[in-house]
Formats: sequence, structure tokens, C-alpha cells
Amino acid sequence: MARRASARQDPVPEAPEPAPKRKGTRRTTPSAETLAALGPDRLIGLILGETARNPAFKKLVSAALAALQGPDAVAAIVDRRLTALEGARGYIDWQKRRAFTADLNATVSVILNELRPLDPAAALDRLARFLSGADSVLERVDDSLGLTEGVYERAADAAVEIAAALPAEAAERFALSLVPRLARRPDGLFGVLLADLIPRLPEAALGALDAALAGAAAALPPPRDPAAPRDWQSRSARTGLLRLRQDLADRRGDVDGFIRLEAEIAPDQPDRAALGERLLGAGRAAEALDWLRRPPGRGRTLTRADLIAGAPAPGNAERTSVALEIRALDALGRRDEAQALRWRRFEETLDREMLRDHLAKLPDFEDDEALERAFAHALAHPQPYRALTFLINWPNLDAAARLVRDRRADWEGSRYEVLAPAAEALEEAHPREAAFLYRLLIDDILEHGRGHAYAHAARYLALLDGLSNRLEGGSLDPDPAAYREGLRRAHGRKSGFWSLVAGG
Repeated sequence: MARRASARQDPVPEAPEPAPKRKGTRRTTPSAETLAALGPDRLIGLILGETARNPAFKKLVSAALAALQGPDAVAAIVDRRLTALEGARGYIDWQKRRAFTADLNATVSVILNELRPLDPAAALDRLARFLSGADSVLERVDDSLGLTEGVYERAADAAVEIAAALPAEAAERFALSLVPRLARRPDGLFGVLLADLIPRLPEAALGALDAALAGAAAALPPPRDPAAPRDWQSRSARTGLLRLRQDLADRRGDVDGFIRLEAEIAPDQPDRAALGERLLGAGRAAEALDWLRRPPGRGRTLTRADLIAGAPAPGNAERTSVALEIRALDALGRRDEAQALRWRRFEETLDREMLRDHLAKLPDFEDDEALERAFAHALAHPQPYRALTFLINWPNLDAAARLVRDRRADWEGSRYEVLAPAAEALEEAHPREAAFLYRLLIDDILEHGRGHAYAHAARYLALLDGLSNRLEGGSLDPDPAAYREGLRRAHGRKSGFWSLVAGG
């Protein structure tokens, strides 16, 4: 019995300790470590399976295998694809666009990942050839999303990187080889490529490139009447080539050369701000001021060539010119004139930054008085929307609320880009004025049946409900309940709006 009792009291074996949790990468996430665990046979099977399903991936694998044989083998693969692209004429609709774009992207990847490490010059040559076909390809593909064009932009960016890393002579040869390619369309990919490359070219290459661009511009038909409708292509090409020469002048710090080229581009209406900025940068403030204050040339309607060349919007150009004039006056020690110009610009446009700069330059204790004068000017400004934007963004919400009240009859709900942010800014401190603006916005949306904006109107109405609890009785006419009832009577059939109101 004692022995049986002893057997029953034998200790129970301890349970094994739980295995420690693995740290680091999840075991099912592809990584160098997890893929190595599959072994070569399994990886080969996966690769072969994907090459059978994915033509772009097959191209990458084939190029990687060709790289084992040297750059000529990789170049041969790329050349075959480029030849096929150059000879193709069929239209690529949206159903085939994704596969086609993936194939183009794979071609660029082969050039960059397989050919470039073996022979950078050969890779650059293929990228240039690929870019040469951009216009032809983009004309026959449905690229409404810009995805195919993005592949060409990737190729152009890569070409800049490769060319900039070449020895000086090779970089110069490549830059010169671009000139014949862009003579007809300097605004195309090759023009952008060269403009990006100019800051990174060796100094010794700049003179030869400038001479080549000058020769290409001289070979174009001479400019005729600016209004001639059929001359815009020639004028655009000439302008683009001269702009590239200006980039070279900037690179060499040749301000006078830049000015001479500007006189060729726009003899009647030169970009005075561009000239003034460069003269200021060269420490020639008096000359900059002279250019900036010259009367503008005879005005003319912007042409298609001007738009292609990137002519600035008139308002932006004027502000830039005034800011440069102020910089020139400050550099010349004419600070009173600079201050007067800052204030005049603020009076005309309610430019916040001009006012801030003006206040910062005032002696102590004078800025408060000047600021009050600025707010009074804004309240009386003939353009109420500009004044409201200024006061909201400064911010001076008390003055903004006063402007809303004083100009009550001037506001139109269609100007939502001004009234909506103003109403939001006024909600906390001035609920009555915020509610007034929200009503204008709602009324405009419903009266004009702007279905795409019903969600905004429903949100504004919900905000009005929240504001109504903070309004004094009689502060708005009609009162909140009467206003909502009026909406029901006038727009009760706009179910799209009321369903959003009911749904919160």
C-alpha cells in the first residue's frame, strides 16, 4: 500500500516552456531573409510563373540575364523594343493603356538598372532615342491620366542624372547632341531636359552649347508680324532657344548677356522684372531701378507663342515688379521712397505682406497708429471681397464682422470662395455675422439648383442650427425657425438636399 501511495504521489512532468515569439520581419513578408529560406528551386519556379503571366516582368528578367553577357546584349534588347515603338502606328485605347505603359516603364527600367551600370554612355544614348519617340507615342495613346507621359518624364529626369555624372567631354557632347533634337520644339521634353542639365554642366561646355543654340535660332525663319497666325510655331521655337541661352547666361553670371537676349525675345515689351532681379543680384541697384521704372512697351494681346513660352499672369508680374523696385530703393538707401511704395501698394491691393513689411520698417510706437489706419482703409475699400479676405486672414475678426454688417447689401452667395472661409472664421466670436453669411451661401445653392453643392448647403444649415442657440432674439431676420420654414416652402421639392439634411 505504501508503495502504491508513493506511486500516486510521483510528480507530474512540467509543461514545456512556450517558444519565444519571433522578432523582426513577419515570416510571410518578402525580404532577403524570408526569400532565401525558399531555396533556389522554389524561387525559380515563382519567377518562371510570373514571366509567363507578366510580359513587363519577363522583359526585366531577360535583361538581367543579358547583363551577364555584357552591355551589348542588354543594348540589343532595348534597341529591338525602341525599333518596334518607332514603327508602331496603332492607337492604344484605355483598355490597353495600362499594359502598354507598364511595358514602356519596363524598357526604361532595363536601361537604368541593367545597361547604365555597364555602360552609362550607351544608356544615355538609348534614353535620348526613347525620348525622341515621345510625341509619336503620346499622340496615339489614350493618356487622360498622364501615366504614359510620366514614364517619359522619368526617362528625362534619369537622362539628366546620367549626363551630369559623365566626364566633362562626354557631358558636353551629349548636351550638343540635344540641340538638333529641340530646334523645332524647345518647349518639349528635350528642352526641359537641357534646361535641367545646364546648371550641372561643366563650365568648359557652356560656350560651345551657347554657340550651338545661337546657330539653331539663326537657322529658323526670321520673325514676321507678331499677329500673323501661322508664325507662332517659328516664333515659339526661337523664343525657346533664346530662353535656353538665357539659362546659360544665368549660369555664367552674365547679366548683360541676359539683357541682350531679352531684347531679342521681346524688344517692345521686355520682362523688366527678370532684368531688374538679375541686376539687383549683381549689385547694380541703380540700373535695376531704371529698368523697373521704364514705362511698359506697347501692349498687345498674348499670343499662343507667349503662352507656350510661359508668359506670367499680369497681376503676379506687377507685384513682383513692385517688390523688386522696393528692394532697389532699399539697396540705394532711399528708405522713405520704399516705405511710400509699400503703403501705396497696400492701399491699391490690400497686400498683407506689403503691409507687414511697411509696419516692420516703422519707428517704434508708430506701427499701432499705421495699423489702425490700414484697417480703416480696408473697411472703406471699393472691393469688399478683397477687404473681407484681408481682414479675415490678418486676422482682425472684429473689423471683418463690421465689414459684413456695413456692406450687407453687397454680398453675393455665389462668392463662396470668400464667404465660406469668412463665415467659418467668424463662428466663434461673431455668430450673427457668420449665420448671415451661411444663409447667403445656402440661398444661392438652392435658388440656382447647384446639386453638386447640396452637401455643403446641408452642412451650412447644420452649422446654423448650432449658431442659433448663441444668437440674441431678433438679431437675424427672419429668425432661425422662420428661415428654415421659408426654405421648406421655397425649395421643398429639392429632395437631394433635404435627404442630406435628414441624414445629418
